[in-house]
Amino acid sequence: MVRNSAGFPIGQSHPLDNSVYSALTGPHAHFAQRRGNALRYPLDVSPFMALPDSPDDADWADIAALAGPSGGATLTGLTVEPPDGWEVVTRGAVLQLVDDGIAAVPDEEALPLTQADVPEMLALTERTKPGPFLPRTIEMGTYLGIRRRGRLVAMAGERLRLPGWTEISGVCTDADWRGQGLGTRLVLAVAAGIRERGETPFLHVVASNMNAFRLYESLGFRLHRAATLVLTRPSAEAPIS
Repeated sequence: MVRNSAGFPIGQSHPLDNSVYSALTGPHAHFAQRRGNALRYPLDVSPFMALPDSPDDADWADIAALAGPSGGATLTGLTVEPPDGWEVVTRGAVLQLVDDGIAAVPDEEALPLTQADVPEMLALTERTKPGPFLPRTIEMGTYLGIRRRGRLVAMAGERLRLPGWTEISGVCTDADWRGQGLGTRLVLAVAAGIRERGETPFLHVVASNMNAFRLYESLGFRLHRAATLVLTRPSAEAPIS
């Protein structure tokens, strides 16, 4: 069997290349809201939506219907431009990094977070802006936190889950507690849990955040690929079936 540079059969992409689609057709299929080939997470879980690798006009019409008349589609890994009748609201570059021998290790101080912790998690992410964290994001995977004097001051957890892979996300530390390595400890603890399931950790960083990129490289992550994160929405003339 002829394989490509990622080790997959020719014609078969790496699951990380369209990670949201891989998640919503795999381990996160129970979250999937579907219309044709277009998929999305519930609005209170994640803003991410997904299209197949080579979407056609029907797929774009379906994702427009999923987005709704006033909504937009947040897509990552998109390899084609949105068609006529769609507006690109924002576009950014992200770097996808994969485990390349990180020293994953549990942390005794890292406590599992539960639904009861969600108000504090939402407050922490609102202060620190690690990326979207919504009332049901915690359902996507395991989240761990560190408390000081009873207050949640740092957390990290699992977001996208695809066959054989789990994304580390939501890494943040309150400003008053930065510089103590709490985020690093939590990343390594979350990675240890992922490894225990026989899966491989990966994560995304904004391409302009080279400090974070270098930190993750120092922990043993390596660059897998660069990707584009696009928020796009249909105009009033875009077809919605």
